[in-house]
Amino acid sequence: MARREVRFVLTFLMIAIVFLMAGVVAALFFVSRGPSVPSNATLVLRVPGGLTEIMPSGLLGHVFEAPPTLRSVVDSLRKAAVDDRVSRVVLVPSGGQALWAKVQEVRDAVLAFKQSGKPIVAYLEYGGEQQYYLATAADEIALMPTSPLDLTGLARYELFLRGSLDKVGAYPDFLHVGDYKTAANQYTEDSFTPAHREMSESLNADMFDQLVRGIADGRGRPESEVRALIDEGPFLPEDALAAGLVDGLAYEDQLLDPDENGERRIEGGDYAGVSLQAVGLNQGPKIAVIHAVGVINTGRSGYDTTQGEVVGSDTLVEYLREAREDESVRAIVLRIDSPGGSAIASDVIWREVEVTREEKPVIASMSDVAASGGYYIAMPADAIVAQPGTLTGSIGVVAGKFALGETYGKLGANIESVSQGRYAEIASPVRPFSPDERAKLQQQLDAVYDAFVAKAAEGRGTTRERIHAVAQGRVWTGQQGRQVGLVDELGGLDRAIALAKQRADIEQNDEVELVNYPPPRGFFEMLSQPLGGVRERLVASLLSPTEQKVASVLAAPMQLFRPGEVLALMPYVFVP
Repeated sequence: MARREVRFVLTFLMIAIVFLMAGVVAALFFVSRGPSVPSNATLVLRVPGGLTEIMPSGLLGHVFEAPPTLRSVVDSLRKAAVDDRVSRVVLVPSGGQALWAKVQEVRDAVLAFKQSGKPIVAYLEYGGEQQYYLATAADEIALMPTSPLDLTGLARYELFLRGSLDKVGAYPDFLHVGDYKTAANQYTEDSFTPAHREMSESLNADMFDQLVRGIADGRGRPESEVRALIDEGPFLPEDALAAGLVDGLAYEDQLLDPDENGERRIEGGDYAGVSLQAVGLNQGPKIAVIHAVGVINTGRSGYDTTQGEVVGSDTLVEYLREAREDESVRAIVLRIDSPGGSAIASDVIWREVEVTREEKPVIASMSDVAASGGYYIAMPADAIVAQPGTLTGSIGVVAGKFALGETYGKLGANIESVSQGRYAEIASPVRPFSPDERAKLQQQLDAVYDAFVAKAAEGRGTTRERIHAVAQGRVWTGQQGRQVGLVDELGGLDRAIALAKQRADIEQNDEVELVNYPPPRGFFEMLSQPLGGVRERLVASLLSPTEQKVASVLAAPMQLFRPGEVLALMPYVFVP
C-alpha cells in the first residue's frame, strides 16, 4: 500500500511539473509575441525611481513584468518617435534616482523625441528636484491639483561611524593615498575633514548649477530667476502655476481621456514589448555594448544582498574576448555604472580593455558613477563619454581592516593565534597594524596609486604630474571631469554609440544592431536558475534606499574583500 502511495505522489508531481513547464512555455510565447498598439495612441511612459542598467536575470524576470530599465525607457522614446501608431507621449516621472546621470539620460531622450514633432506632456503626481528636472524637457507640465512642487535645492548627506565603532571597541585601521580619497572616512572620522568637505561642497554646487541650467533651458527662464524661485520653494500647486513653473493643474485621467479623434493609450510596460526591429531600429552593423554594473571584484559577476550587482573580472574579460573575436562586431562600448572595488580585479579588466582596443574601437560610456576602479577600467578606451552628472575620477586607493579585539572582549570572547612568518598576522582581526606592517601596506598602496596615475596619464595622453594634480582620490562630476581632462565628451550611451560608429567607419545616419553583454539567457538556462538572484533582490527590497546604503557601508569591507586588500573604491554618498 505504501508503494502505491509513493507511486501516486511521484506521478502527481511529474504531471504537475509537466503542466508547470507547459504554462511557463505558453507564458513566454505570449510575452514574446509583443503587444498590439492601437492607432493614434498615447504612450504613457512611467519613469520610476531606481532605474537599473540591466534587467534581472532568471525566468521570473521574463515571465512577469520586470521593472523598466534605463535603456527600456530610452528605447521606448526612440521607438515612439518613428512609430506612426503613436501620436503623443505622456511622461510620468515618479520616484527619484540615487544619483543624476540616469535622469539626464532620460531627459536627453525626451529632447531627442521632441525632434519628431510629436507632442510630449509631463504629468507630476509629485514634483521633487529630479522629477521636475526631467519634466522640464517636455512641451508642457501638468501638476496634480493637490500636490506641492517640492523644489527646494540640493543637499548631500554622508554617514560617519567612528563614534559608533568606538562605543563597541572596534578600531578602523585604514590607510589611503590621496587627500581626497575619503572612502574610509565613514569609519575613521566622526565628521568631514577639510578636503572631504571641499570635495562634497564642490560636487553639490556643480549639480545644483546643472539643475538650474536644465530648468532654465526647459522653461525658457533666466538662470538667475530660477535660482530665486528655488529659494522660494516648496510651492503649493496654485503658486507653482502662478510662477510659471507648471502649465496646468490636472489629474492623470484628465490628461489621458480619449478625445474626439479617438485617441487611445498604451502603457509603457506594454509598449516595451514592441521590438526595436519592428519599427526599423536596431539593425545593421553590429556594435557590442558590454555592461559593467556594480562593485568590481575578482571572479564571476553576480548579485550581493547588500552591495547589489557585482562586476566579476572573469566575466567581464570573457565578454570582452567574445566581442573582440566576433568578426561581425565592428566596435565595442563599455557601459560602466560602478564605484570601483578591488584594485587587482580592476587592473585585470584594464588590461583586457587595452588588448581589445588594439583590435577594435572601444568607447567608454559612464552612467551614474564610474569612479575609482570604475574609472580605472575606462582609461584604455579610445574615448570616454559621461553625463554632466556622472560621478567619476576618484583616482586613489585605500586599504585597511577593523581591529575587533576589544569588541570580542566586551562580549566575553577571546581570539588567540599561532603563526610563522614576519607578516603572517598582518590581517589580524584582533589588533591594529604594527609600524612595520603599516609601512609594508603603505608601500603597496603607493605602488598601486603610482600605477593608477601612470596608466591614466597614458590613456589620457598627458603627463603624470597633470593627472596627479586632479587625482589624489578626488571625485568629480562628469562636467568637471571634462574640464580637468578626465572625460572627452558629455552625453549618454547614444553619444558613445555615435563615437563608436565614427571610429568604425559607419555612417552616422545608419542604424546599428546593439549586441548586449550580458547576453539574454536561453530558455533552458533560465529553467536551470529560475530565480536568478530574486532571493537576494527580495531581501534588499525590504530596505529603503537609505537603509540599503547604510547596509552596504557597513558590510562592504567585510563581505566582498579580503582584510587589507587594496581597493580602488569611491566613497559612499547619501542623497535623499
